[in-house]
Amino acid sequence: MPVLASHRKPRTKVRTTTPAVGFTTAALASVTLLSTQSATAAPSEPKPAIEDVQKKVDELYRQAGSATQQYNRAKAASTAQRTKVDTLLSDVAKRTEKINEARRELGAFAAEQYRTGGIAPTATFFLADDPQAYFDQSRLMSRSTERQQKAVDDFRTQQAAASKKRAEAVQSLESLTETQTTLRSSKQKVQNKLTEARSLLAKLTAEEKARLAELERKKEAEAKEKAERLAARQAAEAKEREEREAAEKKAREEAAKESGGDSGSGAGSGTGTGTSPGSGTGTDTGTGTDGSYASKAQKVLDFARAQIGKPYVWGASGPASYDCSGLTQAAWREAGVTLPRTTWDQVKVGTRVATSDLQPGDLVFFYDDISHVGIYKGDGMMIHAPKPGANVREESIYYMPIYGSVRPA
Repeated sequence: MPVLASHRKPRTKVRTTTPAVGFTTAALASVTLLSTQSATAAPSEPKPAIEDVQKKVDELYRQAGSATQQYNRAKAASTAQRTKVDTLLSDVAKRTEKINEARRELGAFAAEQYRTGGIAPTATFFLADDPQAYFDQSRLMSRSTERQQKAVDDFRTQQAAASKKRAEAVQSLESLTETQTTLRSSKQKVQNKLTEARSLLAKLTAEEKARLAELERKKEAEAKEKAERLAARQAAEAKEREEREAAEKKAREEAAKESGGDSGSGAGSGTGTGTSPGSGTGTDTGTGTDGSYASKAQKVLDFARAQIGKPYVWGASGPASYDCSGLTQAAWREAGVTLPRTTWDQVKVGTRVATSDLQPGDLVFFYDDISHVGIYKGDGMMIHAPKPGANVREESIYYMPIYGSVRPA
């Protein structure tokens, strides 16, 4: 069978150097995307300078200190509220027992009346053997009625008192629940701030940690230098005061000799033994303090020094560890002075004093939110429980911004 020829001409293949349009567009788009990604491959957030890390960590510790004071206040309130609730519940139990006693007495009267039956006064008169017997029986019934009425009154009184105490107990339990909620919230705040601070520190390289330690040493040195200037100024003032008192004493003695009187060594001549507030001796008699305060302050400082080296633990008040206000409270307790638990309440105790008039034993408070406190030891230095990760130590009062100071007793 013959093969039929194709009616179509074969296409001639033409070589071209022009690339396919679709491929070129996709390739260019890909190159552009890669170029854009390469241009934006830098970190989204630059690493903070070590100075900024230091400020941030210090601020987190301050915030944790403030939350610690909230925790301490809530804990103290919770303890007091729990004691009140326990007392009220005990009172309710006692009054409930009294109600039960009154109820039993009423029950006895009811049973007796049921057994004997109630007789009307007219029937009693007609059933009596003689008028005298009637009146005798009436008196007995009257006394019984009085006892019954008293039992009823007692029952009602005890019932009302128990209801009142029960309502107070319920209200106190509600307050206790609110306080415990605040306690848990404050505790969580402290933990969150400390976790954030530790996280920041953990991200530092060894070199950055060394740099941070150097910044900390510089900060401590500057604070110590300020303390030394304060001590020098106070020492100069003390010397000037002693010289003035000595000159006044000499003038009085000479005046006494010229007038032919006594030698002038008696009362009112002044001793000249006062020293500057903050000089470390606590014997200044010219600022309203006396030996009694110096004696108490000595006990406070002896106790505080004995705690040096013990760890700071937020919410702790001894004996193994302390937070800042826990240490001051425990130290002043040794001197027979009871301080509140928090810095916010301790700052309200005693007499406010200027920084230049500080004496050993005075309390120095820090930051605008009054979230830290230390015990002044003299020469611009204090003993305090600083922050988590640190131990009780001596440090310049200028290490942190001063809010104010008080003399507790």
